[in-house]
Amino acid sequence: MANIQQRLPENAPGDFFVDASCIDCDTCSQLAPAVFRDHGEQCSVHHQPRSEAETRLALMALVACPTGSIGTTKKHDAHIGIDAFPMLIADNVYFCGFTSEASFGGWSYLIVRPQSEGGNILIDSPRFASQLVKRIADMGGISQMLLTHRDDIADHKLFAGRFGCKRIMHAEDGALTIGIEQIIAGDQAVVLEDELLAIPTPGHTRGHMVFLYKHKFLFTGDHLAWSPARKTLTAFRSVAWYSWTRQTESMATLANYNFEWVLPGHGDLHHDTTENMRYHLESCIAWMKAHR
Repeated sequence: MANIQQRLPENAPGDFFVDASCIDCDTCSQLAPAVFRDHGEQCSVHHQPRSEAETRLALMALVACPTGSIGTTKKHDAHIGIDAFPMLIADNVYFCGFTSEASFGGWSYLIVRPQSEGGNILIDSPRFASQLVKRIADMGGISQMLLTHRDDIADHKLFAGRFGCKRIMHAEDGALTIGIEQIIAGDQAVVLEDELLAIPTPGHTRGHMVFLYKHKFLFTGDHLAWSPARKTLTAFRSVAWYSWTRQTESMATLANYNFEWVLPGHGDLHHDTTENMRYHLESCIAWMKAHR
């Protein structure tokens, strides 16, 4: 729970505020950019909500914050934020909200499908919050959990225990040591289902993977995201824990695939046509090669 005594001075006066426990994951500024901003090293309220819609998004950011760093001076109905998750992105793909401090606020996603089509799929792990767990159960539970890399596994054991789902992860990120049911090895893409592909993309970590669903949704973990500043796709050189050279090489392999959505764990998501996404990916690869 946010502490009013630690309210950051960068906050605009008024109801909503961010306190000094903020870890700068940018969840709030991505969910509610009209209210929150990254002022450098931390986030703050740059403008108090001016409408019911903005208030709802601000309450969603409060719920999604991994460190409970967002607070209010007035009383609000908490369920406005809680019941908004999982939040529909497009088709049958949802953002889970309830990010975890254990994964530095990494975003996780839920693909909702009937059991006849294989059941629901969780991509990376949100916080194991009772409200979210109940909502996921009401939506059909979890049949599979796809883990992009070791940094964003958070409460995977608790979700696996609750829903009995099969977890999938790459061997090079320590999958064997944490009891993963299906372990991917090597650098070749693996067909998990007719419309679901696991693509190894080493770089951020040695065993990083991205997952492509329906040749439309690319779940990219910490490999690839949208840059609002550069207005194109980007990678994060400063957190290429394993190898920037390998990340550049594995990024180039994504040019073999079509997708319309980039849904990252960290960084901004983005939607565009297949053709435009290919252009932005090629721009990203060229930029990475120039910054080796």
